[in-house]
Amino acid sequence: MKTGIANLPLHDGRAPAWLFGRMKLLAREIARLILYDFGPEELLRRLSDPFWFQAFGCVLGFDWHSSGLTTTTCGALKEGLRGMEHEIGFFVAGGKGRVSRRTPDEILLHGEHIKADPQSLVYASRMSAKVDNAAVQDGYQLYHHAFFFDRDGRWAVIQQGLNDENRYARRYHWLGVDAVDFVCEPHQAVCCEKRSLTLNLVAREGGKNREISAGIAAEHPQRVIGEFEKIRTLKLPPRHDVSPDLVGPEYLHRILLKTYEAQPGNFESLLGLNGVGPKTLRALSLMAELIYGATRSFRDPARFSFAHGGKDGHPYPVDRENYDHSITFLEELINSASVGPFEKKRAFERLRAFHGDAS
Repeated sequence: MKTGIANLPLHDGRAPAWLFGRMKLLAREIARLILYDFGPEELLRRLSDPFWFQAFGCVLGFDWHSSGLTTTTCGALKEGLRGMEHEIGFFVAGGKGRVSRRTPDEILLHGEHIKADPQSLVYASRMSAKVDNAAVQDGYQLYHHAFFFDRDGRWAVIQQGLNDENRYARRYHWLGVDAVDFVCEPHQAVCCEKRSLTLNLVAREGGKNREISAGIAAEHPQRVIGEFEKIRTLKLPPRHDVSPDLVGPEYLHRILLKTYEAQPGNFESLLGLNGVGPKTLRALSLMAELIYGATRSFRDPARFSFAHGGKDGHPYPVDRENYDHSITFLEELINSASVGPFEKKRAFERLRAFHGDAS
């Protein structure tokens, strides 16, 4: 399930080498302690918790409200654990930009060291990205995808998208410990700066629209194009964020040939097809609504902003109970970590400073 989303302002630059080297060391030791004391499932749950992950990045020394916290913290953990994955039974794949596209290959690389079918993990990686990039169209384009998994095939995802217009990044957290329904309410919590006009194709109330969209995708292209041409003459009410004029028949015919040959049996199969992206899903959902009356959902899954709140009460007051829980947990871990006294002292200083800012 999706466990949370956090919005962070876009910041340029990167962590200096002297800091990143220490981040790798401390991230490794904290992860190892959790693995040894609580097991891999607990580490996956912690990473899927936007509150804990935010505190984790701050303990490692990164800017508390920067979009770079996501990419740098995931990168530090990946590099810190590199070379010991098979020993500890915990693996990290993916990353930022072009590195994210190598996630399937990195998962398969560890295939012989896990009990689960690695292809099922590749599928989970791909579908979580497809949902956040194509099925929930909230204006954020994914540029970072980190996939964490253990020997038993349990997994977590931390991925992030950017919005060039509002200059914010939105972070998405997933947890795959139990069975995941990728196409019906996968969000447990979504945290963001503000609600926006969102085409939510995985909303519970959009089940009929999903069913008919998949059915349309399996129809012969010429029949669908004929219906689509009729729709293009309609004047749509203002609430529709996507007009048929934005999708050309030539494009639609090309992608419908592909879906017709694939014959997707349901919306999840449709979403999983290569080449089926936001534009295709918008067109199909629009036709499902206008031809068959299957209502689309424009409910933004966002609930509140910043995983941890703001010290001035905006956009909402800091959740001190969650903060204190995360901080106490991290203090215990750092206190027993096998890092040097200098790094340990610096970590405690950052944690206390961050706690003071939050209160």
